[in-house]
Amino acid sequence: MDSKLQSLSDVLQRAEDRLTGREEFASRLWQTGFDPLDHHLTGGFRAGELVLLAGPQGLGKTTWALQVGRNVARGGRPVAYFCFEHDPQHLLEKLVALEAGEVGGFDAPDLRHVRSAFEAHDRRSLDLAQRLDEHQGGSEAISRVRKYSECYHLHRSSGRSTGVEEINAVVEEIRKSTGLAPLVVVDYLQKVHVPGGSAIEDERITVAVEGLKDLALDQHVPVLAVSAGDKEGIASGRRMRSSHLRGSSALAYEADTVLILNNKFDVVARHHLVYDLGSAERFKSWAVLSIEKNRSGVDKVDMEFRTRFDHSRFEQEGHLVTEQLVDERVFTE
Repeated sequence: MDSKLQSLSDVLQRAEDRLTGREEFASRLWQTGFDPLDHHLTGGFRAGELVLLAGPQGLGKTTWALQVGRNVARGGRPVAYFCFEHDPQHLLEKLVALEAGEVGGFDAPDLRHVRSAFEAHDRRSLDLAQRLDEHQGGSEAISRVRKYSECYHLHRSSGRSTGVEEINAVVEEIRKSTGLAPLVVVDYLQKVHVPGGSAIEDERITVAVEGLKDLALDQHVPVLAVSAGDKEGIASGRRMRSSHLRGSSALAYEADTVLILNNKFDVVARHHLVYDLGSAERFKSWAVLSIEKNRSGVDKVDMEFRTRFDHSRFEQEGHLVTEQLVDERVFTE
């Protein structure tokens, strides 16, 4: 781990080493696998940075974060996924459905079929691959997950006990066992335990987000933290913004990057719906991912990605939004 005290000469030498190949620059970057997001983040997530991901309920924040982790793990780099709301098997089922969808398309087993295979009680001596083999891409999905399974670490976290100190210890353990710094995913930030924390939620969240930012800097890793929205931000038909993050203003202040997911149908201007009813229906299957803050590059960028939630995934090749977006609730009558 880097010393906390460094001379400017040391910092300059490290930069020179990266440029001349003595230190691999890629070790500072974690590509998300989503384009054009990586392009606008100038390569991806960076070591030492805190990234917040927010969005209304049911819009796939866990799905997106899990998929980013999968993309990193497929590249052979470790991931530490701290999940406060789902157990490891649930996350595994989502990953299997994701892989099946990529391989088999619409004919692949969806999340419902995958879950049924995991929970079968029929006494047949069949493994998971065999149970999914009747569907296009089912058995291959299991094989694809196995290839990166050693890199993907799932932590069943608890709001009663899992705080920044434990997250830090797990990161140290993974670094020691693999020799590599992991991508850290916290799902979600508002549930991070704060020992002896204040009864006031905003104050607890401030402590948690400051702790995660310090962890990113001290461990030289990127931290992707899923964030809940406040009541105004999660209202149906309303565009969530960074100002709608649940908690104090410390969230947007401490974060290096803030990403917001919104349903395209909810945030596109009314005239796009009224004069093109076909597009109105199509917009419901697209998510808008906005870069609201980016200390390492451009912000105020709106991209769109097609959702495939039956298979627990987003299509990773997206493009910039061309339609006008609005903040207010959309009425189509």
